[in-house]
Amino acid sequence: MRSAPDGVRFWRTELRALGRTTRDALERLVGGLGTAALALTALFWLLFVAVGCLVGVGLPFVPTALRLQRFAADRERARLSRRGGDEVVSPGPAPARWRDAVADPVVRREWRWLAIHGTYGLVLGILGIVLPVNAVRDGTFPLWWKLLPPQDATSSLGYPVVHDWIGAFGVWALGVAWIAIAVGLGPALARAQSRPGRRLLPPGADVDLSMRIAELTATRAAALDAHATELRRIERSLHDGTQNRLVGVTVLLGAARRALARDPRAAGEMLERAQDAAEQALAELRTVARSILPPVLADRGLAGALDGLAAASGVPCRVDVDLPGRCAAAVEATAYFVVAEALTNVAKHSGARAATVTVRRHGGLLSLAVTDDGHGGADEDGGSGLTGIRRRVGALDGTLTLTSPPGGPTTLRVELPCGS
Repeated sequence: MRSAPDGVRFWRTELRALGRTTRDALERLVGGLGTAALALTALFWLLFVAVGCLVGVGLPFVPTALRLQRFAADRERARLSRRGGDEVVSPGPAPARWRDAVADPVVRREWRWLAIHGTYGLVLGILGIVLPVNAVRDGTFPLWWKLLPPQDATSSLGYPVVHDWIGAFGVWALGVAWIAIAVGLGPALARAQSRPGRRLLPPGADVDLSMRIAELTATRAAALDAHATELRRIERSLHDGTQNRLVGVTVLLGAARRALARDPRAAGEMLERAQDAAEQALAELRTVARSILPPVLADRGLAGALDGLAAASGVPCRVDVDLPGRCAAAVEATAYFVVAEALTNVAKHSGARAATVTVRRHGGLLSLAVTDDGHGGADEDGGSGLTGIRRRVGALDGTLTLTSPPGGPTTLRVELPCGS
């Protein structure tokens, strides 16, 4: 069976990527529409209680209104955290009194978010759903327009009234335009809908500081764990492999020395076996040394090293690396380890037909993503090596985000600080 030409495969890959991006944007808009409706409900209830407090009947409902506000904001925080980027952590229980709420900067930012997301975010969510619905309606219009009453045979815009097949295919062309608009605007709408939450819902500076201290403590523990794990691996490799080989060489040399006078032929065979064992020990030593810091990184840089990994991958892999210069050796070694482990997981577990490795440097961050078109459902607790990757990344104070819904695709994103 002949494979498709490179150009055809390229366009297939690009179209699949475009479809995934559009689907992801639609899912984000639908999720944002749900939190926007919840925010609007909380906003109306908050205003109702505030007005009631002016006439003395709303005070008993203040705790309920503030809890509903915090609940709506926490749902948006959870949604934003699931969709990649920095985790947006809840500040905890809501205050129970107006006085405490007014004095709390987090609550005041949540009020601003309720007003923006409950209106602007709601409109964007509705628009994000209307666009694909109109695309489906008008794109299939020639299939069923004959079934409509004559006065109802119109496009999604309500005009013009269609009387013949020319008009029906004109509506179909409008459906194609709706598709183009949905594909082009969907990701931008999703980003615009999420922007107020990203800006207003993270905790305050004091909470950020305590979280940062906890994060650095966990990072230091991860670094120590990764270091200890690496030392155990090296010790195990040297003890179980190289040391046994060298012991065998010593035994064979001693036996050959004793047999040299009485049986030179047997002594020669023993020396030959000792030489083979010594060569195997040297090869294992080289393997251990390369696993500590692959020499290909020093010789060819990160881009060349990743090209080598892609060429040896069990799944066809495309590498897209755009780096203005070299990073620190530890950063490049960690990036190499992450890609090597991720491609091994793709070949073993994903059932994918293709994978893509993308590496970029933005200021002081090295960002890399490994994406495959497999069946998804990757789980850190499933023994796939993801825990080791997270520990290795955490040792450099980096972040790892895994997106792997059932049915795929799977995307592993890593960001590593690499200096300015």
